[in-house]
Amino acid sequence: MKTVNVNIVTPDGPVYESAVEMVSTKAQSGELGILPGHIPMVAPLEIGAVRLKKEGRTELVAVTGGFLEVRPEQVTILAQAAEPATDIDIDRAKEAKQRAERLLQAKQDNVDFKRAELALRRAMNRIDVYENKM
Repeated sequence: MKTVNVNIVTPDGPVYESAVEMVSTKAQSGELGILPGHIPMVAPLEIGAVRLKKEGRTELVAVTGGFLEVRPEQVTILAQAAEPATDIDIDRAKEAKQRAERLLQAKQDNVDFKRAELALRRAMNRIDVYENKM
């Protein structure tokens, strides 16, 4: 079966490198499915999961936005942060979710609600990826 090389990179370095049969992720324009030989494109990503189909199983990586670059035989994801499902510290993710929820419920003038909302989305994404790992 044909494969496409995938690299997921953060400012701290590479997070994932492998040849996969399919990449599926959520861009700002909607859900994308990428197979080997896909037309070249660049797309901004949403906070969400990158699903990587490899040898009949699906691996998940939580990403916090960034950009996706597609070439016929290469997919590169540049993300602010990315974490394979197997590396997620679920207790830390749940604590981050609770912190963000408390900030959003506090309704204080000194709270940056947009920042707290993004923190909540990132934490929920990490929890979802961890719980759905295959």
